Amino acid sequence: MMKSCRLPKFILFILCAGLSNTLLIAQTPNNISSNNFEVAKNLDILNSIYKNLEMFYVDTLDAQKVIRTGIDAMLSILDPYTEYFPEEEMGDLKMMTTGKYGGIGSMIRMRKDSTVIIAEPYAHMPAAEVGLQVGDVLKKIDDIDLKGKNTSEVSDLLRGEAGTTFILTILRPGEDKVRSFKIIRQNIKVPAITYSGLIGTAGYIDLTQFTEDCSVDVRKAVISLKEKGAKSLILDLRGNGGGLLSEAVKMVNLFVPQDLTIVETKGKIKSTNAVYKTTDTPLDLNIPIVILVSGNTASAAEIVSGALQDLHRAKLVGSQTFGKGLVQAPREIPYNGTLKLTTSKYYLPSGRCIQKIDYKARREGIRSDSLATLGGIKPDYEVRHDTLQNMLVYLANDDVLVDYGTKYCQTHAKPRSVADFSLSDSDMEDFREMVKNSGFTYDRMSDKRLADLKKIMDFEGYLEDAREEFATLEKKLTHNFDNDFNKYIKDIRKIVSNEIVKRWFYEAGSVEESLKDDDDLKKALEVLSNE
Repeated sequence: MMKSCRLPKFILFILCAGLSNTLLIAQTPNNISSNNFEVAKNLDILNSIYKNLEMFYVDTLDAQKVIRTGIDAMLSILDPYTEYFPEEEMGDLKMMTTGKYGGIGSMIRMRKDSTVIIAEPYAHMPAAEVGLQVGDVLKKIDDIDLKGKNTSEVSDLLRGEAGTTFILTILRPGEDKVRSFKIIRQNIKVPAITYSGLIGTAGYIDLTQFTEDCSVDVRKAVISLKEKGAKSLILDLRGNGGGLLSEAVKMVNLFVPQDLTIVETKGKIKSTNAVYKTTDTPLDLNIPIVILVSGNTASAAEIVSGALQDLHRAKLVGSQTFGKGLVQAPREIPYNGTLKLTTSKYYLPSGRCIQKIDYKARREGIRSDSLATLGGIKPDYEVRHDTLQNMLVYLANDDVLVDYGTKYCQTHAKPRSVADFSLSDSDMEDFREMVKNSGFTYDRMSDKRLADLKKIMDFEGYLEDAREEFATLEKKLTHNFDNDFNKYIKDIRKIVSNEIVKRWFYEAGSVEESLKDDDDLKKALEVLSNE
């Protein structure tokens, strides 16, 4: 995946200080009375409707499914970060906050033929240690046949308590016989830092999430890079969806003095208001810092970026950030569930709240360009990127890319390092032919829009007079794979290179490969060279 257009992996949330169990809503006595009546009335209505459904509906209801649907529908009209996690999904919540889970340490994906495959094992994790490879088709877990199961079902079977053992049966591409692996599940912690290293005299750190102790990891990485000769620092927060607020504050504290206000949270009730200041001795107050940001830099990552920008401690390079200025806190729900609830907004040292969309206004039907354009953090140095073309999106997610990566690694020796790897023109021609022979197709937005326009014009009675013009336009929009492949071959080469490199050097190698031709990185180095 190209670094400058990295898709978000998943959006993590910010945890705040604990809330009081009493909601001290700022309302007048009359408003309180009226609101309490409305709440009681509607809960009574909801209870009565479900009782009637349970007693008289023609089919037997699945209470858990029906009520969960109602809960999800209720939360859906709020902001997208308020979520309910029942007991059986608490593992997902733990994964979001800690980056930890019990399992084999690998991403999986589903192919077009509905089989589930290994998509990306993590280095030094059980999947990689036993020898699982990208493309391996998962056939059985112990005696459970995986045919017909989706990725969520397979993932649930792969996860479990650390120390438990199971037998995984797979079919490797190019082989006729299945292989079986005995795997011991471990406590998997997805590393917050995927890659760090020297680029000239600049220390580079790729931080993908704000999970527990990630500030400690960054501290260690900075110390290590300085020992190797780093004179400046590039912190890559592109695609970082955020995480723990406390870790964001600690991260900023590495580079600024004690007792500085980093962020404030303000909500409807007093207990959600808080001021977060630096409390520790900083690591380095002078090292020049550039932070790389993108449209997928969000939440805690925006706190770090915005605070260091406000405090004149770092320069930002890249694209305007996502604009998530909402704070979530966990609330315990009966039967061991948790409600991840938006309780407040956060404000940076300059006083700005970078929340991009006013969900209250959207919910009430207020349409305004400002709801979509305000918010986020504007970089000090903006880097323009070409729009990711439709063909590239489809190609990056197609089975043929995985198949080519498997074939390439089976027929080529592993290079000594990522720096030694490159695809030849002959390799790209092989990939072109493999894609064409696979029956690869990709939708073109222009074709769809033209078809919609024709339907509308036909309905309105204008199509007959415009048939000649439509025929000319359709001819110009004729699908031509070879022309598109040649036009975007530079970006296609990046996609293919990353697919291959990650098999040999895992995610760290994929990041290093993407940095070979990275416009944001080039600009960051240019900024750092200007004292």
